[in-house]
Amino acid sequence: MRRAITFLLILFLAAPLFGQKHRVAVMDFNYGTVQSSVAAIFGSDQDVGKGIVDLLIDRLVNDGTYRVIERQALDKIMAEQNFSNSNRADPNSAAKIGKLLGVDTIIVGDITQFGRDDHNTNVGGMGSTLGKYGLGGVGLHKSKAVVAVTARMVDVNTGEILASVSGTGESARSGTNLLGGGGSGWSSGAGHLDMGSSNFGQTILGEAVKQAVTQLAGGLEADAPKLGVAAAPAAVPVSGLVADASSSDIIINVGSSAGVHVGDKLDVTRVTRVIKDPATGKPLRSIETKLGQLTITSVDSGSAVGTFSGSGTIKVGDTVKTP
Repeated sequence: MRRAITFLLILFLAAPLFGQKHRVAVMDFNYGTVQSSVAAIFGSDQDVGKGIVDLLIDRLVNDGTYRVIERQALDKIMAEQNFSNSNRADPNSAAKIGKLLGVDTIIVGDITQFGRDDHNTNVGGMGSTLGKYGLGGVGLHKSKAVVAVTARMVDVNTGEILASVSGTGESARSGTNLLGGGGSGWSSGAGHLDMGSSNFGQTILGEAVKQAVTQLAGGLEADAPKLGVAAAPAAVPVSGLVADASSSDIIINVGSSAGVHVGDKLDVTRVTRVIKDPATGKPLRSIETKLGQLTITSVDSGSAVGTFSGSGTIKVGDTVKTP
C-alpha cells in the first residue's frame, strides 16, 4: 500500500513534466541518392522526399507524441532563406531554420532506397545493373518494391544530433510494374507526387512506402525520451510597430531576435487619446484601442510577417505586442 502511494505521488509531481511536448518541424527528406531511379520509375523527376515527409507528418500529428509545426510555415521560411534541396539533410541549416520557427527540435532525413529488390533489369533491350534502386514499369520478371529512409533529430540550439532512426519497407506483393495494381490507376503532376492518395497506396511501391514510414515514425516516437524534458516556451514580452500594411501580409519591425516566433498571436493597438498633466503638460497616460490580432506566419532576425484579423483597419505605426 505504501509503495502504491509513493508511486502515485511521484506521478503527481512529475505530471507537469510529462505534459510538455517537444515542438518539432520536419524538413523535406533528401532523395539525391535515388533521384535517377525515381525519374525512371515515374517518367519524370518527382519529389519523393516531400511525399514521404507528408505521410510522416500525418503519422506524427495523429500519434500526438510531438507538437508538429505546420508545413506551410516551414515552406515559407525555406523560401525566404533561399534554402535549396542540398540543404535538406544538413544539421546546421536545419538548426537555423528551427530557430526561426521557434521549435526546439527539427527532423532531417535521407531516402536511401527506392525501387525494385532485383539486381538486374532489362531496360529497352539494354542491360542495366541498378542494384536495389531498379527501374519500374519494365523488366522480365516480377520483383518486390523496397523503400528505406533514415531520419535524424537535431537540437536547434546546438546542432547536435539527438537521435537517428531508420525505416525500411518491402511490398507484400511482387510485379513487373512498381506502379501497377493501383485500383483505377495512378498519375502525378509535374514534380508533385501525392503519396497519400488511395491509388498510390494500393501499388506495390505504395505498400513499401507506407511500411517504411510507419517504421520510421514508430522509431521517432520511441526516441522522444532521448530529447530530454521539453522546456516550457519562454514568456518573452514582444513590443513593436507595424512597418508595412499595404497588402494582406503585414510586416512588423521586430523578429526572432526580439522573441517573435511563427504562430505567435500579437495584439494590434492604436493610441487614440493621450492624457496630459494639466499643470506641466507632460503626457501621463496613453489610451489605446485594440484593432485586432496579428498571427505571425514568417520570421527573420529583425522583422516578421503576419495576417491580420479584426474589425479595425491596420496602418503603419500601429503597435503590436504580446497580449
